[in-house]
Amino acid sequence: MNIFQREQRSLFGEILDWMLTPLLLLWPVSLALTWLVAQELANKPFDRALEYNAQALAQLLVVSDGQLQFHMPRPASELLRADDSDMVYYQVLGAKGVLLSGEREFPMPPETGGGFEASIGQVQLRDDDLRGVDIRVASIWVRVPLDQEVLALVQVAETREKRSVLAAEIIKGVMLPQFVILPLSVLLVWLALARGIKPLHRLEERIRARKPDDLSPLNHKAVPMEVAPLVDAVNDLLRRLNDSIATQKRFLADAAHQLKTPLAGLRMQADLAQRPGTSNEDLKRSLQQIGRSSIRATHTVNQLLSLARAEGASTALQRTPCDMAELVIEVVQDCLPRAMDKHIDLGYDGAEPGTMALQVWGNATLLQELVRNLVDNAINYTPSSNAQPGLVTVRVLPDPFGRVVVLQVEDTGPGVPEAERDLVFQPFYRALGTEADGSGLGLPIVLEIARQHGAQVALEDVHPGQPMPGARFTVRFPAQVAE
Repeated sequence: MNIFQREQRSLFGEILDWMLTPLLLLWPVSLALTWLVAQELANKPFDRALEYNAQALAQLLVVSDGQLQFHMPRPASELLRADDSDMVYYQVLGAKGVLLSGEREFPMPPETGGGFEASIGQVQLRDDDLRGVDIRVASIWVRVPLDQEVLALVQVAETREKRSVLAAEIIKGVMLPQFVILPLSVLLVWLALARGIKPLHRLEERIRARKPDDLSPLNHKAVPMEVAPLVDAVNDLLRRLNDSIATQKRFLADAAHQLKTPLAGLRMQADLAQRPGTSNEDLKRSLQQIGRSSIRATHTVNQLLSLARAEGASTALQRTPCDMAELVIEVVQDCLPRAMDKHIDLGYDGAEPGTMALQVWGNATLLQELVRNLVDNAINYTPSSNAQPGLVTVRVLPDPFGRVVVLQVEDTGPGVPEAERDLVFQPFYRALGTEADGSGLGLPIVLEIARQHGAQVALEDVHPGQPMPGARFTVRFPAQVAE
């Protein structure tokens, strides 16, 4: 229940509502309980006086000449009539209900569970009315020894004015201070809550005082324990944001560096073609160089975009069950023309598509990009000629024991020295002594896509110790299907 309605939810207001609402709701309940307790307290002293008067009148019953008589001396009569605020009534009944003294219309007491015998000699208190007036009655049955034992009834009653006045005085004495305490309590709750959320204000001030480029983590020990998880979550967001910005900066720097060379080559060839006296043959060569440089620049841009897409892919990327054999065969067919131009024997040697054990939970576009980069890398670095054609083999094999799907791309090229096997997965790194055309981004793209799919990438020689050991890239994907 919200007492204070706001257009925008406030933590301060929410806590204040939940603290003050029960306090304000319990206050009338406290009033009602106090009234009931006050009534009980106000009855006790006057009930004791009624009990005393009933017992005192019972002692005035005497037996004279074999008859039960009641004689009340004048002081006792004056004592019963001495109250100015309440009316006092009494009644004394003898044997067979004969009125000995007092009010004739006095109401009779109700029978108890054990009858009259169970209440003889005990004062009974009850609420009743006399001629339409509420009264409090004390009654006592008295056993009188005559020829035959008889029971006499003595009742004393008074109106309830004094009791109501006393109960009202008790209520005033208890509740009036609460009218002062309640606003004071509200004020103290407000001040305590304002002081309690000050650490949040200080945290807000520290965040606002930060420079835009300051992504260092916040000190979670300087905030209350309840706020520490929020600060930890913000620190995790800052860390991921810092990593993302660092990735973007590295991407921009690498892109500028890699595009500088082909663009410089294009400008140089254009300048050469514009020199006076340039022959048609020189012009043709310049145009050929311009064409190759533009192709290289286009390839570099495409690879940079692929790397950016791979690094920017998140867990929200659409994933479906993918048949790895089917994806790999499509990529091999797309790469066949390029392999044939270089006289390379490119083929697929693996399990047939449609096997459930080859299902991988992932993004088909990125998985094809991974396979394509591995195949392109093998084609680029595999020497080949008509006399000695190179060989590139692609495999997809299930491993039911390890619960993985194994992708292998191997070639008959020079391989990768063991000292450089970690370096080739870094952006723009290219092994020395090779004339293969490339941007140095293919394997980093492979590693990033594999990481996003929970896969592991390994590199080894196909024929260790031989002059052309070849290279085998192995990617192990978790074998699973959509849940």
